[in-house]
Amino acid sequence: MADNGKGDAARRHRPLRADAQRNEDRLLKAAAAVFARDGADASVKDVAREAGVGVGTLYRRFPSKELLIEAMYRQEVRLLCEAAPELVAMLPPVDALRTWMERFIDFMAAKHGMADALRVVLTDDSERLQTRADLAEAVDRLLAAGRRHEVMREQVRPQDVLMALGGISYMAGTEQEPGLAARLIDLLLHGIVTS
Repeated sequence: MADNGKGDAARRHRPLRADAQRNEDRLLKAAAAVFARDGADASVKDVAREAGVGVGTLYRRFPSKELLIEAMYRQEVRLLCEAAPELVAMLPPVDALRTWMERFIDFMAAKHGMADALRVVLTDDSERLQTRADLAEAVDRLLAAGRRHEVMREQVRPQDVLMALGGISYMAGTEQEPGLAARLIDLLLHGIVTS
């Protein structure tokens, strides 16, 4: 009997046992690290090794490299968005924004490492727009915290911050100069912070 793909989709959305969820979390974290380091040519064997699981475990959860990349991308976006309120609660506003920006640059490094694969996997424009909106909302939370404490400029738009971070990510990846991203983040913060 032919499978129209719905069986795989249903299996991926079913709640996992605790051990299976831990394995999946380790696999997705390892995938982000391996793709950031090795690019789209990274081997799923390297991902499994980095996660400390067998290749069979990886393939049971992610039958193809594309499905692994898609899941890893979605998880990284989710974690980045969830980090904003957590950072606001834990750190002073400027430190929270800086920490989030550094995480965003790390996310972009992993994304650049698998750009070709993501173009194949993420073909839905509405999903890309939703991701942008979710990230802008996260930045807006961070900026709002800074405005409440009167340490960030009122006119700064979250979309502009994301565009600037995209440029920083691109330059840092192109130049291969240690410390460049941190220096550029400092410059960007200089334009956002009031004091």
